[in-house]
Amino acid sequence: MLEQVFRDEWGRVLASLVGFLHDFDKAEDAAQEAFAIAAERWPASGVPDNPGAWLATTARNRAIDRMRRERTLAEKVLPRVLGFARAGDTPLLSASEAVMDEFDDTVIKDERLELIFTCCHPALPLEGQVALTLRALGGLETAEIARAYLVSEETMKRRLSRAKAKIKATGIPFAVPGARLLPDRLDAVLAVIYLIYNEGYRGRVDLGAEAIRLGRVLAALMPDEPEAHGLLALMTIHHARRRARFSGEDLVLLDDQDRSLWNMSEVGSGRAALDRALALGGRGAYVVQAMIASMQTRERIDWPLVAEMYRRLVALTGSPVVELNRAVAVAQAGDPAAALYAVDRLDLDGYLYFHSTRGELLRRLGREAEAGLAFRRAIELATSPPERRFLTRRLEQL
Repeated sequence: MLEQVFRDEWGRVLASLVGFLHDFDKAEDAAQEAFAIAAERWPASGVPDNPGAWLATTARNRAIDRMRRERTLAEKVLPRVLGFARAGDTPLLSASEAVMDEFDDTVIKDERLELIFTCCHPALPLEGQVALTLRALGGLETAEIARAYLVSEETMKRRLSRAKAKIKATGIPFAVPGARLLPDRLDAVLAVIYLIYNEGYRGRVDLGAEAIRLGRVLAALMPDEPEAHGLLALMTIHHARRRARFSGEDLVLLDDQDRSLWNMSEVGSGRAALDRALALGGRGAYVVQAMIASMQTRERIDWPLVAEMYRRLVALTGSPVVELNRAVAVAQAGDPAAALYAVDRLDLDGYLYFHSTRGELLRRLGREAEAGLAFRRAIELATSPPERRFLTRRLEQL
């Protein structure tokens, strides 16, 4: 139960604390304290009716207690150390206490979106912006973020530390910037929301729903930006198939999914967002991906056209992962040999889906010994039980 509450509430609790404290490390410490207290008390007392509010209040009270201790220490110890405490001196106020005095209980319209814009300040490198927001808002572990970026966990730790230090040192404000500044941060904000959704797509549906909610808020905030509508369309259409992607806890590929489990109302909502993006002249990466997602919900999928759309997406992004997806579409269109040729030119050895795709292509071409090696490598890289079970079955079927 606590794990589910963590997934549901971590981003909301931390966002409110960052806005209060203006310090990521202190906010994380206070949030972690609150969750630790919950883990200790809730088994005996029961889960509160509003666990998010309980956690936010507890975390804020812990932070306030810490501020007061810091203030007391500064007032009693620091003047003596520096040798200038005299009767009648004005007590010293710590920076944290000043922040506390400025705090009020007014509800931020959307504190999580404000947190995204704080993390996505142009003073930070783009990769640092996205990684920090995934850590703060999505509650993702450093290892999960590193996997999304295909880098080592240690490299990602350094990126996160540098981003936090830069925000603290430069006083980056916790606020949605003025309208004229929004486009400067749009690419990073879209990337953050997309990666949060991708983590949800792997099975954490709570993150998927949260990403869609943020996508709707962003599209309303920037109604003339086609890529905002394109991303919303992409996520909504994919999310419509979430019930069909798993049978129990086992993965189900697109071709084998029970379409009666698809939420066609959500598909329609996604297509409406796509129409809006296209009407605004959208031809960017998220719009193209949404077009592909929409094509894949048709009764008969035009795989040659899907492969062509992926070719356009490769031209826009230069991403080897997109090239891998294009190869899958080429195979589905009937040419696994050409698909394997394209896959073998990619440098994605540490990427699970590179090896699983390669194994499937080799299997289709009758090269079963090589397919077995590829599936075994994919199993080594798999991080979730459904992925391991799926790949193990594929290996056993050879």
